Amino acid sequence: MFDGKKIICIAPCYNELHKIDKVVSRIRAAAVVDEILVVDDGSTDGSPETARTLGATIIALGSTQGVGVALRTGIEYGIARGFDIIVIIAGNNKDEPQEIVKLVAPIVREGYDFVQGSRFKKGGYYGAMPLYRKVATKIHPLLFSLVAGKWVSESTNGFRAFKTALFKDKRINIWQEWLNEYELEPYLYYKVIKLGYKTTEVPVTKIYPPRKLGYTKMQPITGWWSIIRPLFLLGLGIRN
Repeated sequence: MFDGKKIICIAPCYNELHKIDKVVSRIRAAAVVDEILVVDDGSTDGSPETARTLGATIIALGSTQGVGVALRTGIEYGIARGFDIIVIIAGNNKDEPQEIVKLVAPIVREGYDFVQGSRFKKGGYYGAMPLYRKVATKIHPLLFSLVAGKWVSESTNGFRAFKTALFKDKRINIWQEWLNEYELEPYLYYKVIKLGYKTTEVPVTKIYPPRKLGYTKMQPITGWWSIIRPLFLLGLGIRN
């Protein structure tokens, strides 16, 4: 436990062999979380089995259903087992597990409900990114800030921590089908801001894996639309 709080770290995984093993090992070395949960979104390369041998709990979705479904499944697991805080981390080794403590400390010690990791905040760092990701990660926070009504420097980074108690609020409905892909991540951040929960950003590191191992699973057009459309749907009141 971290200052008496029970913490789970969720890593969605889809064909991340040679990356998810590093993620699990590095989280264990950080010694902050009580359980590492890998939610397998239909991998066919043996990556979840590798994670299991290193001590991670595995939930297999059985088929590829989307990162939103994987995250929702992990959140449900965390709620059902009485965890106080959920940390989300990339399954492809982009994030720095030693920085988990930076995400959870404001929740435990300062009473924040949601802490967003930001590579763009002073003290953050990021390496090479695909061109379309550079564009998206710069434009999205501007649009997000306008719609949410609060300035943020980062809104597409999945490296974050939040209280499980948030989901007692029925106005935060992550169980909607339209959130099955990348939509869930900006949706949750938007909702906690608009509903008046205490949120903050902390500087973090985001380093994409070598090109030969695969930069990212997000597709340039469909992935971009998936993270941008919640801003239109929520901002216009079409979805809630």
